Amino acid sequence: MPGENLSRDEARERAALLSVDGYEVSLDLRSAVGEQDGDGPRTFRSVTTIRFRCAEPGASSFADLVAPSVTAVSLNGKDLDPGEVFDGARILLEDLAAENELVVDAQCAYSRTGEGLHRFVDPEDGEVYLYTQYEPADSRRVFANFEQPDLKAPFRFEVRAPEGWTVWSNGAGQLTDGVWRFAETKPISTYITCVVAGPYHYVTDTYERTFEDGTRLQIPLGAMCRKGLAPYFDADDVFLVTKQGLDFFHDHFDYPYPFGKYDQAFVPEYNLGAMENPGLVTFREEYIFRGKVTQASYEARANVILHEMAHMWFGDLVTMVWWDDLWLKESFADFMGTFANVGATRFQDAWITFANRRKAWAYRADQLPSTHPITADIRDLQDAKLNFDGITYAKGASVLKQLVAYVGQDAFLEGARRYFKRHAYGNTRLADLLSVLEETSGRDMAAWSRSWLQTAGVNSLTPQVLLDAEGLVEELAVVQEAPESHPELRPHRVAVGLYRRTAEGTLERYARAETDVEGARTVVAELAGAAAPELVLVNDDDLTYCKTRFDQTSLETLKARLGDLTDPLARALCWSALWNLTRDALLPARDFAGLVLRFAGRESDIGVLQMLHAWAQSALVHYAAPAWRETGARLLAEGALRELRAAGPGSEHQLAWARFFASVASGAGDLALLRALLDGTEKIDGLEVDQELRWAFLEPLAAHGAADEAVLAAELARDDTASGKRHQVRCLAARPSEAVKAQAWAQVVESDALSNALTEATIEGFAQSSQRELIAPYAEKYFAAIERVWAERSIQIGIHVVRGLFPSLQDSPETLAATDAWLAAHEDAAPALRRLVLEARDDLARALRGQACDAEAATA
Repeated sequence: MPGENLSRDEARERAALLSVDGYEVSLDLRSAVGEQDGDGPRTFRSVTTIRFRCAEPGASSFADLVAPSVTAVSLNGKDLDPGEVFDGARILLEDLAAENELVVDAQCAYSRTGEGLHRFVDPEDGEVYLYTQYEPADSRRVFANFEQPDLKAPFRFEVRAPEGWTVWSNGAGQLTDGVWRFAETKPISTYITCVVAGPYHYVTDTYERTFEDGTRLQIPLGAMCRKGLAPYFDADDVFLVTKQGLDFFHDHFDYPYPFGKYDQAFVPEYNLGAMENPGLVTFREEYIFRGKVTQASYEARANVILHEMAHMWFGDLVTMVWWDDLWLKESFADFMGTFANVGATRFQDAWITFANRRKAWAYRADQLPSTHPITADIRDLQDAKLNFDGITYAKGASVLKQLVAYVGQDAFLEGARRYFKRHAYGNTRLADLLSVLEETSGRDMAAWSRSWLQTAGVNSLTPQVLLDAEGLVEELAVVQEAPESHPELRPHRVAVGLYRRTAEGTLERYARAETDVEGARTVVAELAGAAAPELVLVNDDDLTYCKTRFDQTSLETLKARLGDLTDPLARALCWSALWNLTRDALLPARDFAGLVLRFAGRESDIGVLQMLHAWAQSALVHYAAPAWRETGARLLAEGALRELRAAGPGSEHQLAWARFFASVASGAGDLALLRALLDGTEKIDGLEVDQELRWAFLEPLAAHGAADEAVLAAELARDDTASGKRHQVRCLAARPSEAVKAQAWAQVVESDALSNALTEATIEGFAQSSQRELIAPYAEKYFAAIERVWAERSIQIGIHVVRGLFPSLQDSPETLAATDAWLAAHEDAAPALRRLVLEARDDLARALRGQACDAEAATA
């Protein structure tokens, strides 16, 4: 991997020297089918012509290419010796002219890791499917180029494919004389070019729009998936959200969609949620639902569709100069996904999901030792790969939500419109955005930027309530705190809500004040004289990004009456705050689990309920005192089964509780019930045990030794599909056997035979919380292996292994010491690898603090 790295300084030097006029890329993918030639990687021919200019004739530079071999290189008509100019990652270009033409004929490798051109063989029918995935720098695995976002250019692709296949790219394509030729793109960055090829199931539609000036816009729409998923593909709903999103963004951006057609490909073994390739967005195929799912899954899919669509403007039309300003596209797209979901689709409560789920991701990332400002310091491509994180996405989106409250929605959107028109097809930095927002809002954006974009860490806001002799609020203040490591106290626009019981017994807001919190303590004068509150919510309506704390009265109210809060957003914010208290070792894990058992059954928002299930399980596995885990598991399983039987037959709440019950089932009776539900000897009214739910029930059975290899093989025969294979691999690795664990470890750590998806499934199955003693020997093996794995494997697989196999279940001071010893002995290890280990160490230390807090509660 180090040989494939590119530093920011190198990119700056090359951008100052070169400008690119255009690419012509010819790919021959006919080798994707049939027997493989030779013993090396399966390859395809890639011929690239690049026309570019050089500001300093006579200077030297380089092009990027990661390929097993190069057949020929020609620069300005002169043949170069590939053995002399190509080192496996770069092509040396010397004595450049003012105007240049580079032609590279290479043999590039198909990928099994989801990076570059991924080749997937469907086990169901043997069909081969291809797709590309490049961000941040993997297009060089498919064609020679200048792999950095600020060297934009138009692209022309042509592809030879096996007979009977269809091929798609960013532009509209046509098959002529056995070759797929695609229309030239607008100037775009290398990492958002795309090719999808294979016997995909393809559905079409059309979007039409007439603007106020009479101009008509017609956009051909397409959506595709593997043939095996076609029976489950609800393309009509995908198109519905797509059209609603296009209407919304046209209404708000005043810039017509600029990239012609709009295809959306749902592809197998995808590493990401989706990717914003203009004209050809790619998604993980898990967004096609093979079984019954809750509305939260449909909302999440709609959010991703709209997130990627927002990128057509934020990211594709206008692109960051370098990955430091990755947030200029990801934060905006994350915010716009929810903004459009609420503004244009049936998912009117998407801000609740944002507050409860997306911000939880941000809060975790912002408290890691690797936290960074939203505008980050990205030294190289390995840094860039790891910065697709909760800060760049969810914290950035949260800060933009705060910015909208700060400058006003109209000024914010007008700033976006000017930004698109001023920088169309160009590249920008932070200053370019701030300048337009200053124009439209009249606000000084420099101070806001320094506080919110250029510093790291999360603030905590706590209410202080002083009552007078008559029981009214004499003074209500908000206290702001920051950790020592990141002491910045930021300006927050917040709403403070006061709640108390009504005659009907519900908790309702009776007073609200919106104010600017500045410094360490801010008095909210507007609330003086209000009746004494039972609950103070200092970030009501979720206007800012902070950890919400409670005064003692409010905390006691929540412990007793959380389910009585009628406002779903307020409830979601309180749940989020309680989870942060648990992670910060301020609330015992058993208390959080108790709150879930007591009140989650009354939660109306299905997305919040599913998040509570995940948090409760995490509380049990990581933050509960070891002596209480068995009791906690029993209580959660009993509570889940009680709610499962009480839920409305066939409801999405019933399905959510069924999945949660399976995830915490461990006792003999629980496992027997799962077996009975699988074989049909037991039924719960309205619960349809479809294929996806069958696999959810099988994993705990496998992990507890109640489903052996034969049972799992029989289930795979029942579901002999790519999805079924992933489930089976995960369940196989979950079995409680020394031989099973040794085999799983060898498959992931000692071999690269598994694809990215099956590697991930194996890792997920390997680490079972009920098998801590069984996998304890692998802690030492982990630290001995990770530097070699990082050096030898692709960065994506390296991330899977280093994160997924960290011995977090060996939650002891000894494991913490072993981690510290590795870090001390490997100060010169790749910074990205050290970051992953540091993050895992921080999670482990946090878990140990939580366990100590929980153990103390047991003796109090």
